[in-house]
Amino acid sequence: MSVESASDFLGIKRISNVVAVTLKRMREYARPGMSTKELDEYGRRMLQEYGARSAPKIIYNFPGWTCISVNHDFVHGIPSENIILKEGDLVNIDVSAELDGFYSDNGGSFILGKDLQQLGPLVEASKNILLKAIDQIKGGVKIAETGYLIETEAKRYGLKVIKNLAGHGVGRSLHEEPYEILCCYNRSNKKRFRKNSVVAIETFISTKATYAYEKSDGWTMATKDSSFVAQHEHTIMVTGDEPVILTEANGIWG
Repeated sequence: MSVESASDFLGIKRISNVVAVTLKRMREYARPGMSTKELDEYGRRMLQEYGARSAPKIIYNFPGWTCISVNHDFVHGIPSENIILKEGDLVNIDVSAELDGFYSDNGGSFILGKDLQQLGPLVEASKNILLKAIDQIKGGVKIAETGYLIETEAKRYGLKVIKNLAGHGVGRSLHEEPYEILCCYNRSNKKRFRKNSVVAIETFISTKATYAYEKSDGWTMATKDSSFVAQHEHTIMVTGDEPVILTEANGIWG
């Protein structure tokens, strides 16, 4: 969407704060021994308290209120009573919702408790790369340049990027133009970020693999070689200078 008025800004800011706070509190609520279904129900209650509706539920009939993925499953995981969180798990939570006709999206990977799998550097790299990518976005910047930066930074860390998942426009619906804000350089993408537009910027940083595939449940994404992948996402408003990070309240940068 394009923010054309003060009411537009207040509307997108309000739902962005809702999904950001929900993500933060779900991350704080998670503990070993809890099922991902229980964690999802906590997220549901928070969204409902704000009067917001789960975007994947109302748009795609997703079998959960939020997406929760664990270890080698890294995005779009279906919450389940059978998936029990353990100390040291790499957990990803993605929260997107609608309120008063506005949509916002954010997500983040974190290590539950002690870093038993030594994945802290992967998670930190994903966070740092997202921060650096967002810092260079303003009206007129080529979208492909953001992908180039993310991929280049991942290489600097000795890591890879997932090339077939992308950030996207957001605001009046969950997914809008531009649809292909990739984590890699795409020379054929000549589009530029537009001032006052709202976009969800995501990093998909991988230990080895560069492509994700959909599992048999029709939702969950993983890699063929069981790589670990960290994802972080903010919804931002593009300006002529520094972007406005609308989901800043999720605290993924500490």
